[in-house]
Amino acid sequence: MKTEIHPEYVDATITCGCGHSWETRATKPEIRIEICSTCHPFFTGEQRIVDTAGRVERFRRRYGIEDDE
Repeated sequence: MKTEIHPEYVDATITCGCGHSWETRATKPEIRIEICSTCHPFFTGEQRIVDTAGRVERFRRRYGIEDDE
């Protein structure tokens, strides 16, 4: 195995956009992410649809999908 080709691992803090953070080890000391298991809709059971320029509505009309809400 070659020497001195592996990155150095340091203690790292991962910080989510929702404010949740945790400690781990990584190649960077600080990592920022947009979404984590604390705020992700799959884990929270909350469904949020981000509709950009009516794309979701256009999709539903095209395929005849009724809105459950």
